[in-house]
Amino acid sequence: MSSRRILAASLVSAIVGLQMGAFSVVLQTSFSGKTVLPLGTFLLFMQPVHLVIGIIEGLVTAAVVTFVWKARPEIIERVFEGKSLVSIPLKKVIITIAVAALLTGGVLSWFASSNPDGLEWSVFKTAGTSQLKSSGKVHDAAAGLQSKTAILPGYGKKTPEGSTNTGAGISGLIGGIMTLVLVCVTGFIIGMLKRKKKKAAI
Repeated sequence: MSSRRILAASLVSAIVGLQMGAFSVVLQTSFSGKTVLPLGTFLLFMQPVHLVIGIIEGLVTAAVVTFVWKARPEIIERVFEGKSLVSIPLKKVIITIAVAALLTGGVLSWFASSNPDGLEWSVFKTAGTSQLKSSGKVHDAAAGLQSKTAILPGYGKKTPEGSTNTGAGISGLIGGIMTLVLVCVTGFIIGMLKRKKKKAAI
């Protein structure tokens, strides 16, 4: 294990994940019959912009994994070997990452750019507008349900004067907590399946 290998693995994982995700969106849009977003043109805008996003996400991922590796190298080693982390003190690592996540999601999100994201930019470049009109029973029903149940629509807190950056901070915190819970549950399930597999092999 080395910093270079961590960087390479993080970049490849993030880039491949973003490229596959972007390509899936293009395919789904094509299957939906949105003729204002022709497959070839939409693809040419979606893939390059998400390549850039993938590189940035890969660098951030590498920074986090490198921190864990330097703080507690046995965590990375045991995960790689499929061994349990029960006997390893994780308090320092968990607190540091949790504080960083809270600051990023709860505070730095206030300063997030209002410019279009990769998908919105690609749609605008392809169709000339970032807001595509849709209609139909399914779409109308889903839109109505969303307007009634959305707690923080558009990542903003509803006020008489409009949305506030406080809403963006709350959205960041909620998103961070949901991601943490999902990762923990996924890790628990994977660990449980591995233990069952080892028991069955004995």
